[in-house]
Amino acid sequence: MSEQLACMVGDLQPGSAMLAELTLENGSDVEIAIVRTDDGDFYAIDDMCTHGAVSLSEGDVEGCFIECWGHGSRFDVRTGEPDELPAITPVKTYPTRVDGERVLVDVDTPIRTKENA
Repeated sequence: MSEQLACMVGDLQPGSAMLAELTLENGSDVEIAIVRTDDGDFYAIDDMCTHGAVSLSEGDVEGCFIECWGHGSRFDVRTGEPDELPAITPVKTYPTRVDGERVLVDVDTPIRTKENA
């Protein structure tokens, strides 16, 4: 596979996030948080907080950060890096682009993985 439709531009207001279930090349599903930053840019990161099993897509978006509602860790959606404890491990980030009204994500080619963190 390559890019997949994650959502439509109009599905997310600036400063919000949503869950998208996409399919990896091997056929398994992966949950991705699609984040639209305050300035309107779109990013895709793993949906699960690396500190605990909490959905990041349900967290608050402020600027380029999303906050885990469970324990307060914040992640930079551009890099996956945590900037607030208790999380210390980055989340995966994925190439994302807008094509007209479609938000496309390539889950088979992560930008940041645990291996290259």
